[in-house]
Amino acid sequence: MAKNHSPRFLEIVNEARGQITECTVQDVAARRDRGEAFQLVDVREDHEWEKGHLPGATHLGKGIIERDVEKHFPDPATPIVLYCGGGFRSAIAAKSLKQMGYTNVISMDGGFTGWKNAGLPIEVSGAGG
Repeated sequence: MAKNHSPRFLEIVNEARGQITECTVQDVAARRDRGEAFQLVDVREDHEWEKGHLPGATHLGKGIIERDVEKHFPDPATPIVLYCGGGFRSAIAAKSLKQMGYTNVISMDGGFTGWKNAGLPIEVSGAGG
């Protein structure tokens, strides 16, 4: 979001964004309100997760998501919405899952920061999950 990211990182993010589907925080909130079935996955680091996360989210940090995603979601057609702090890391993770054959993956632009700033509910726990 407003962070001072390096040009090479932003290049990777923009390249990923050209190959994935993104949605807004409001889109995800509306899907939840309608009771749509999808998996919400937080790809942030452990210390970020522990400070707060979206209710019902699964924590699969970007460093391990490719290794562990099939344990949690063996069906590559599972609807998955990924989020991070602002939507950059989740875009890269979405591209990676798409390369692995996942066909219904979306990155939430705005991420946890956008969710929190919109006044939407969060959970705080010291346990990863």
